[in-house]
Amino acid sequence: MKSLDEIAQANQTMWENEVQKGGGYTQPWLNLDRAILQQLAADEPIFTAVPLYELFPTDLLQNVAGKDVLCLAAGGGQQTAVFGLLGARVTVVDLTRGQLDGDETAAAHYGYPITTVQADMRDLSALPRQAFDLVYHADSLAYVPDLRQVYGEVTQVLRPGGLYRVKHSQPAVHRTAWNGAAYEIAAPYAETIQHRADGGIEFRHRMDDIFNGLIENGFDILRVVEAPHYQQSFAQAEPGSWGHETRYVAGGFAIVAQKQPMKRKT
Repeated sequence: MKSLDEIAQANQTMWENEVQKGGGYTQPWLNLDRAILQQLAADEPIFTAVPLYELFPTDLLQNVAGKDVLCLAAGGGQQTAVFGLLGARVTVVDLTRGQLDGDETAAAHYGYPITTVQADMRDLSALPRQAFDLVYHADSLAYVPDLRQVYGEVTQVLRPGGLYRVKHSQPAVHRTAWNGAAYEIAAPYAETIQHRADGGIEFRHRMDDIFNGLIENGFDILRVVEAPHYQQSFAQAEPGSWGHETRYVAGGFAIVAQKQPMKRKT
C-alpha cells in the first residue's frame, strides 16, 4: 500500500482500534443463511432484520453469481460474505488490515474465495482496469475530503454498463446530539470537517457534490433509495444510542448509478 496522508493515517488508526474493541462494523457475519439471502436476492417479502437491512436495495443481490463484485471500503467480513455466498467473485478494498482479516475469516468459514486489497479508496491503482460488474460501496465516503476523487477511481475499475451502489449520510444531519429531550443539530451546515474524539476525521458532503460528482465522472443515476433503518424497532434502545437515533433521524440513502456504456463508432 502506498504511503498515506494525515487523514488516512488518522482513520486507519481509528478503525484498527475499533477492530481491537470489537466494534459492530468490524465483526464478520458468520451465521448467515443462504436460503434467506436467496430470498432477499429474489426480492421476496421477508422480514429483513439486523444486520441484513444494511443491504439495501436488495435487488442488487440478484444474478450476482459468477459476476465480479468489488466491495469498496467495506471490510469486516459482512457485505463480502453475502456476495460470496451468492456466488460472486468478490474483491474487497479497505484501509485497515484488521478489517480485511474479518473478510478472510468469513471466506474461510463459508468456503468461498476472496481477494483482499489494503488501499485507500482514493487510489485504486492496485486493481485492474474495467474489471468489475458491480462496485458496492459502504457508508464510508465521510472519511475522505473529496468524493469526486473516489468517484473517478471507481469509474476506472468498473466495466462500461456496470453498476455503482454508494451510500451517503444525510448532509443536513451529518452531526446530531441527544440533549436529553430531543436530537439537535450539533454543527453549522457550513462546517465540513469533524475531528472525532476517537481520533477519526470525517467530512460532510453536500448534495451538489454527491450527485453532480457522479454525473461528471461518467455515471447515469438510476435511482436513489432511502436507508430503511427507521423500519427497525429499536424500541428498547437507550436515548442517545445509534439504535434510538435511527428512530428519529434520517439514516442516509444509497445511490445506484451506472457507468455509461462505451459509444459505438459510426
